[in-house]
Amino acid sequence: MKLAVSGKGGVGKTTLSATLAYLFKEHGSKVLAIDADPDANLAGALGFKDLTGLKPISEMTELVAERTGSNPGTYGTFFSINPKVDDLPDTLAKEINGIRFMTLGGVKKGGGGCICPESVLLKSLVMNLVLNRDEVVIMDMEAGLEHLGRATSTGVDALIVVTEPGQRSLETARIVKKLSGDLGLKKVYVVGNKVRNQSDKDFIAQNVGSIPILGYIPMADSIIDADRLGAAVFEKSPEAVEACREIYGKLVNR
Repeated sequence: MKLAVSGKGGVGKTTLSATLAYLFKEHGSKVLAIDADPDANLAGALGFKDLTGLKPISEMTELVAERTGSNPGTYGTFFSINPKVDDLPDTLAKEINGIRFMTLGGVKKGGGGCICPESVLLKSLVMNLVLNRDEVVIMDMEAGLEHLGRATSTGVDALIVVTEPGQRSLETARIVKKLSGDLGLKKVYVVGNKVRNQSDKDFIAQNVGSIPILGYIPMADSIIDADRLGAAVFEKSPEAVEACREIYGKLVNR
């Protein structure tokens, strides 16, 4: 299964991505967790204590140059738009508790739609991860779905948009739904997070339009405590794990 998890910054998509990664592993799947959000937080949510060796691929200047045939730091020159990437997950991924992890990073030059060596390498890698890998791939995305393209989207089994019970978050969910439609990604679901009561659930349900809801994750001190401790949410928050088990069950049975 290949999953992309998106949503407005701070809504809890990283909490969901990390917990689902542990649940798939618990059920015997090989799991590759991908941090595709430039504001990278997935490693900490998975329980990585030492983040010093987790350099984003977009910042590996020599690797980008080698694979694309570009000159480091230069733009407007010829480079390969079909770089070799199939070996990168096996050579660059780190492992914790049986889950393999990579961070992509972001493209900080040239604007959102730039065609530059870093962007080409990242999109080629994501396409390979989605279309050719034989393990479960869970991608923690930014709200703009920057690393997904039309060809890649055909292989994504589900896009999960995480939202909280607030107008700005729900507006982002609706925008992501539109972006996914533009890419041809048809299976889009919502997960409500930071839910305090039935009123919050009702508010989300009334404002997500036609997007199916997979479930709700409660507002829980244990999730905040896990972040403070630098520990995996899966190990420290039984409330989050219980809610994500229900979401996991709906995903694998759809």
